[in-house]
Amino acid sequence: MKTHELIGHVDSDCFYVSAERVRHEHLRHIPVGVLGNQGACVIAKSYELKARGVKTGMPIWDAAPLCPDAVFVKRDFRWYEVLSRKLLGVIRSVSPQVEYYSIDEMFFDASALREPAENLQQRILQEVGIPVSIGISRSRTLAKLMSDVRKPFGCCTITEKDAIENFIHLQPVEELCGIGSRSTRKLHQHGIRTCWQFTQANRHFIRKLLTIKGEALWWELQGEAVIPILTERKKHKAIARGGSIGRPSTDRERLWAWTVRDAERLIEELDFHRVLVGELVMKLSYKTAGDWSRSVRFASPTGDFDKLLEAAHRLHLVACLELQGQAVTHIDLIAERLCDRGAEQRSLFEADEGNSSIAQLKRATNEKLGRFALRSAATLPLTDIYNDEAFNYDVCDIRDKTCF
Repeated sequence: MKTHELIGHVDSDCFYVSAERVRHEHLRHIPVGVLGNQGACVIAKSYELKARGVKTGMPIWDAAPLCPDAVFVKRDFRWYEVLSRKLLGVIRSVSPQVEYYSIDEMFFDASALREPAENLQQRILQEVGIPVSIGISRSRTLAKLMSDVRKPFGCCTITEKDAIENFIHLQPVEELCGIGSRSTRKLHQHGIRTCWQFTQANRHFIRKLLTIKGEALWWELQGEAVIPILTERKKHKAIARGGSIGRPSTDRERLWAWTVRDAERLIEELDFHRVLVGELVMKLSYKTAGDWSRSVRFASPTGDFDKLLEAAHRLHLVACLELQGQAVTHIDLIAERLCDRGAEQRSLFEADEGNSSIAQLKRATNEKLGRFALRSAATLPLTDIYNDEAFNYDVCDIRDKTCF
């Protein structure tokens, strides 16, 4: 594992909104919200909109009255990827190692940086058009914490041990990446409320309380870089497609259409990564804030769409029976127990995976004419979705990110 003297973190400020402002200058300096979930939910907000009380995840019918003069636009992840790749290119031009952590965040080896962070910040603004905040320190955890504290459009470089200790004295533990609400409660129960108190706790106690990931954070806050920069994404342990279906539904036909759509998107990703699936998991969320999940394990790993769809249909029927008319809000299909194609033991009597004439025709047609140009008839109830270009490309379709 390579260590770095300094690690930097670049975090875009209100990335989706900033991306919209690059191509629509009239949106600058006014309240702007970006909508997802069929235009029903605010997935990103400008600082002006945030100041009016609008929160991420708020339905549009609640957000609009809080800020009647706001402009709300549909998401466009293809455009956001264009700017994200430009941002990645700028950082790679100044650093030998860069991790594409998420669409709007990157870690980089800052040891080779020959200019102040403010110069890089200004260059990104000029070449990409996106305002960013930058943190530089001796570990990625500290770098990210510093960029978060300096938002928006700030820079923070702290490398000396005493200065780092003074900095973490003021930072709540819940601000640490990797410390969620459950971990925060555990730490608070033991009187650990700041990052400095976290570092003063016994390392073995932290590991027992928060597992090896918590121990890694303990080292990172001491200025010891134990979490590496990943220039390439690790192999997937699981691949999922799905999410919100927009308005809650009890319509079995529409729910099945969403399931088939998710299966089509899932097989795309399995094909891209050249992997087979040993187990298919279906997870549902429903309006009463409950969750449901079941799985089907295959006799041998498969990448065949028909087999995946048959398994999904079995799970769909079980869900309809067990949920008894509950209004579903989210559907996810998760491929688990993955293995590389060609690495699995195959039966002599088993047909080649994914090579049926229909599968080949579907793949070839969509590669030529565009994604979803040819799709399963079961998805016809989702004509409203397929007619909306915003839903043809999602954030999970932007590959190489390490965060998921």
